[in-house]
Amino acid sequence: MNLDPPTFSRFRHDGLELAFFDEGDPSGAPVLLIHGFASTANVNWVYPGWLKTLGDAGYRVIGIDNRGHGASDKPHDPALYHPPSMAGDAAALLDHLGIPEAHVMGYSMGARITAFLAIGHPHRVRSVVFGGLGIGMVDGVGDWDPIAEALLAPALEDVSHDRGRMFRSFADQTKSDRRALAACIMTSRDLLSPGDIGRIDVPALVAVGTKDDIAGSAEELAALMPHARAIDIPGRDHMLAVGDREFKKAVLAFYAEIDGR
Repeated sequence: MNLDPPTFSRFRHDGLELAFFDEGDPSGAPVLLIHGFASTANVNWVYPGWLKTLGDAGYRVIGIDNRGHGASDKPHDPALYHPPSMAGDAAALLDHLGIPEAHVMGYSMGARITAFLAIGHPHRVRSVVFGGLGIGMVDGVGDWDPIAEALLAPALEDVSHDRGRMFRSFADQTKSDRRALAACIMTSRDLLSPGDIGRIDVPALVAVGTKDDIAGSAEELAALMPHARAIDIPGRDHMLAVGDREFKKAVLAFYAEIDGR
């Protein structure tokens, strides 16, 4: 299996340079992938095999490095990381590529950005997949202030908070700009109301690992949307669910049903 990183290009939006890849079948239905907090397009979508899976299925596969992440610009101002701004980056990328409408899949923070994209730019979204985030999109996902503190700590050894250690270790592994991530986590968790979620009237799939203690219920979130269904990702926690084989099979079947393939 070829999981080598693809070539990334860059575009400008909102005063920032943002990195993206555009792979797969250029004539295929486009799928826009939006990664999670402290991750990158490569870490969420290339190395776990999503780019290959979707490309082999005939899709045009586009992945963005969110602001503050990967090869994109990394401002340290928390005011720049509210989800509508990052959803605006995704819409601007579709503009840049001349794509009027795409399937959009996000994981964790990327699922939240996807929801804001579907609400703020509904005509750009053919379907949504929310991975790794269920009713936590509405109810919240706990106290994340310790994550910002962990990211800014001098060293991993100085962090005692379990979730803080997990994300600090992940940020160190991905060689991230920890100040940018700390700014991001402060403001990227804007909640949506049940009424907001109910406005997402495109086909929707909500997928959460059965051992995920962050996301909240997939079923409860799906119940708020008129055309949504939920699936369990068996035996997976928040970090491992993204590359799961059953998750991939469910998404391919979901897209095939929409596209009449």
